[in-house]
Amino acid sequence: MKLTKWRRASFLKRGIAYTTSLIGKEEVAHGTVRIHLEKPKGFTFKAGQAVYVTLPALKEEDGKGRMRTFSVASAPDDADLVIATRLTDSALKRGLESLPVGSAVEIEGPYGDLTLHDDVTRPAVFLAGGIGITPFRSMIRDAATQSRAHGLYLFYSNRSAQDAAFLCELEQAARENPGFKLVATMTDDANWQGEHGHITREMIERHIGHIASPVFYLAGPPAMVATMAILLNDAGIKPEDIHAEEFAGY
Repeated sequence: MKLTKWRRASFLKRGIAYTTSLIGKEEVAHGTVRIHLEKPKGFTFKAGQAVYVTLPALKEEDGKGRMRTFSVASAPDDADLVIATRLTDSALKRGLESLPVGSAVEIEGPYGDLTLHDDVTRPAVFLAGGIGITPFRSMIRDAATQSRAHGLYLFYSNRSAQDAAFLCELEQAARENPGFKLVATMTDDANWQGEHGHITREMIERHIGHIASPVFYLAGPPAMVATMAILLNDAGIKPEDIHAEEFAGY
């Protein structure tokens, strides 16, 4: 499994630092906010990559420091640079929540190699838990705007529909793009009309058929990523066909 941790080799080479500004924010799920930043002139990235974010005006600090890494949730051709985060009880998250529009934000990057493979004959299967949806939103939007021929499957696990960031948008994308299939599953939502429970091998095989042909991408809390990696390993998936991102403490 190719695990892209925040400070792996792909993060050791310093990216370019930019100062930009907050242009908007809104709640996209219970306890999750989408942040719109002005895209700095000259900043480019690949769908699925990440940036370091620092708030220069942050006065309160904690043991986690002033900087966090966020996957970019927007596509490379989108006008704005979008990140999203759960509003956990940290100084930086509280700072983001209260930050006025127009405030300065520093970013550095891009970083990471959780990007779509080149072989269009092999579908991509995204296994996302919670806020782990962000790199996949970028990749799905980019695949649509660039008319990429890959078949795309997204298995998206949350406690409830109210906790699932970008769910309505993803449902709309699945209706509009025959090459993209969304399988949303809820672990604690009796009213949900789709799949229930955690992502399983049986669920994956039921929706995609033969499990050995795709390339798999995992993103979410460390425990979820580890569980999915074991599931795929037990199914005989080659390590080079599993790409993963952990969202520890996010």
